[in-house]
Amino acid sequence: MSVQFGRWNFAGQPASREYLGEVHKVLSAYAIDGDTCYSSAGIDILYCPFQATRESRNEVQPHVSPSGVVLTWDGRLDNRSEILAGLGHCLPPGLPDVAIACEAYECFGTGCFSKFVGDWALSICHPRERLLILAKDAVGTRALHYRFETTGVTWSTLLEPLLLRLQSLDLDEEYAAGWLSFFPAPERTPYSAVQSVPPSCFVCIENGRRSLSRYWDFAPRKRIRYRSDAEYEEHFRAVFASAVGRRLRADRPVLAELSGGMDSSSIVSMADQLIATGEAETPRLDTVSYFDDSEPHLDERPFFTEVEKRRGQSGCHIDVGSSGSSSPLFEAASLAFLSTPGSTGGQVTEVGRQLAAYVESNGHRVILSGIGGDEVTGGVPTPIPELQDLLSRAQLLTLARQLKSWALAKREPWFHLLLDTARHFLPTSLAGFSENRIPAPWLEQGFVRRNRTAFQAYETGIELAGPLPSFQHNLNALDMVRRQIGASEPAAWPALERRYPLLDRSFLEFLFAIPRQQVVRPGERRSLMRRALRGVVPDKVLSRRRKAFVSRAPFRAIAHEWTTVLELSRGMVSASLGWVNEAAFSNFLSKARQGQPLPLVALMRTLYLELWLRHIATRRVGGHPTWLSTTPASLS
Repeated sequence: MSVQFGRWNFAGQPASREYLGEVHKVLSAYAIDGDTCYSSAGIDILYCPFQATRESRNEVQPHVSPSGVVLTWDGRLDNRSEILAGLGHCLPPGLPDVAIACEAYECFGTGCFSKFVGDWALSICHPRERLLILAKDAVGTRALHYRFETTGVTWSTLLEPLLLRLQSLDLDEEYAAGWLSFFPAPERTPYSAVQSVPPSCFVCIENGRRSLSRYWDFAPRKRIRYRSDAEYEEHFRAVFASAVGRRLRADRPVLAELSGGMDSSSIVSMADQLIATGEAETPRLDTVSYFDDSEPHLDERPFFTEVEKRRGQSGCHIDVGSSGSSSPLFEAASLAFLSTPGSTGGQVTEVGRQLAAYVESNGHRVILSGIGGDEVTGGVPTPIPELQDLLSRAQLLTLARQLKSWALAKREPWFHLLLDTARHFLPTSLAGFSENRIPAPWLEQGFVRRNRTAFQAYETGIELAGPLPSFQHNLNALDMVRRQIGASEPAAWPALERRYPLLDRSFLEFLFAIPRQQVVRPGERRSLMRRALRGVVPDKVLSRRRKAFVSRAPFRAIAHEWTTVLELSRGMVSASLGWVNEAAFSNFLSKARQGQPLPLVALMRTLYLELWLRHIATRRVGGHPTWLSTTPASLS
């Protein structure tokens, strides 16, 4: 992942050398392939390229067009040939993606963004027109933040450069609520002064004014209907192969996470087929698998070993249970700046060191991840979207049959399923919190009330008269993944560009356009995926049952570092801000130490949040002291 930074002073004054030096110091950890700069008319841009494809080695950024447009690009353009064909004029082969993106912008303006398929984030400066455009791909796989002020605008891949020279850090309370529930909204950061460009959107700053526009979205009326299951399966294999193949575009060996689950195993197995038939650009695919023998209910090795047998080679195996504390949380107090509650500030655990050694010895620049599979391919076997489709379209006989089938599969009364189906049509203010979205009991009620939307995962209820309910559910699930990806900061080491085959735009368009009954069926979670990948993925993995279990790792971490955890629960900054009830939280911590069942994810996130608040209250950002403030309480 390349890193970009820009500062535009509207008065035309260049940034000081001292300030740019501070920025360069922050970016230097990401300067794997050097760095470049641009300065003109009050615009200063720093760029650290990360070369992962053959074409990227020929690019020069910032890219300046003959017309004077200055463009910086971090990403991968998957439909290069289509874009080039649409431009209608001859361009040399091997053109880097940034040059193609710039040509498309010169030809189509901001209309080019909807044509770009891939993972990308870009900035476009028009110095003469005093215009800046910041844009991001449809899923939001790349980070791009900005700080807009009356005197100018600053943008960056990383958060820390945007906080330099600020005398106070006003915290975004809604971001904290999102962090403690189902991840923050993608346009938010922990700091009120800094925003992120949302997925499928571009920010336009012209003559000192800012606007936000959505350039593309999934089409709710798009339908794909076939006569037989076999036709759906064939189409699935085609779009899935394309999604994986696009992410194998690399001039070095590619690394893939292989957990032994359906998602990672499918990606690795399909990649092997594409490499064997010469349809992939990468010379080789390697894998990394994590295991923990201390977890009695989670033995992944038999499954990822089965995939390794099929492909005829073993990958890197890392034991995550043998490194003592399972989380870098308790080591983070001594780190450099932590930009978000979930960041590690460059802290490298033993697991990270093993991964970095493997990456460096094999020259990997790209890693494939299975994130998003559960959400978009029917990993959660709920009948609600299908039943709501039938109810909203008054297909009552089919609804009755499916209620009976799902009631038998789920072993619950059909009437309960019908009530649950109808409940989702109510506004969230009336339906209340669903069982898996009840806020943690140690959170202050006023904080929960003020940020109810964040605690309800930004869902507003399914519209009866809107698009198909299953389509609305698909968008809600995708938005959850977008928020998850958006809440993480890029890691400098090991330097890897993370790619998500299961979040490919064309793949998602297919899944969102087919009948829900194809995706999941009574007693058949991931029905289409399992059927389509027979013969590609080992049967042992395809037939694997999903096991619900509670990880013991957080319990071990809390017990192992109890003194540190206890200190974090006393005089809590999050309590002084009106977010956490300290007495209630201490009570639940004691229960966690004893191994009692409780909302562990929320508990660990509260600890991360508290550690982060203490960290930024005592750290200096860019050599300047930091003060925190928020509403309704404050910390100074």
